[in-house]
Amino acid sequence: MGILNVTPDSFSDGGEHLRRDAAVAHGLRLHGEGADLVDVGGESTRPGAERAAVAVELDRVVPVVAALAAAGARVSVDTMRAEVAAAAVAAGAVLVNDVSGGLADPEMLATVAGLGVGYVAMHWRGHSDVMARLAGYDDVVAEVVAELAARRDAALAAGIAPERLVLDPGLGFAKTAAHNWALLARLEEVSALGHPVLVGASRKRFLGELLATGAGQRPPRQRDAATAALTALLASHRIWGVRTHTVAEQRDAIAVAERLLAEREPRRGTVG
Repeated sequence: MGILNVTPDSFSDGGEHLRRDAAVAHGLRLHGEGADLVDVGGESTRPGAERAAVAVELDRVVPVVAALAAAGARVSVDTMRAEVAAAAVAAGAVLVNDVSGGLADPEMLATVAGLGVGYVAMHWRGHSDVMARLAGYDDVVAEVVAELAARRDAALAAGIAPERLVLDPGLGFAKTAAHNWALLARLEEVSALGHPVLVGASRKRFLGELLATGAGQRPPRQRDAATAALTALLASHRIWGVRTHTVAEQRDAIAVAERLLAEREPRRGTVG
């Protein structure tokens, strides 16, 4: 899933693709590099970000979705608003990626069910301006899994087809670096909820902290090698998808992981 932020304030590439022509060009580049989905978002969810007005989000997202879909790209829309989701699907989006898991807009789950498209429900506890204060857990994995299970149940109850539902543990959203690593180490517990899992780790702060030097955190654009390393590990565990700023590098990492899996897996059936 290639990230296309049509925003002025995203943490890694804010402002770079705010102009419509620049956004479409970058989306086509991601598609050409092998993105299965180009994820178009018009509202930053970085820590501390202020919400965009719905009219602004619609203006940023819908024309870009329409242009990319017309050019043959498979497009998802990154939004917490049912109105934006419906408009984006009408413009050609095939999946709704909702970082709030339906909690930010009470109309979202029923709207997606009616649209009949795929839906990513992420673990979320609150908007960007408050989420840092909500990062309190006794057992982060158990609590995230329980809260995601509740969002799964709500999505299914609203009529979203089970085969269209994807779950995301929400790295960095109301979570510290230690929480993120714990979730990554125990992703099988998220997978045990019975649905494909999407992981969004690309260029995130916990990677910058891991790679920090005396000069401070590694800047976002210098975290791509670490992101690719994580992508390879996730692919080796058959995670459904990764959300990333750089598609070609992640494709290479996935190819390496899949080749090693192909070497190992046929031998499992021959033991004994």
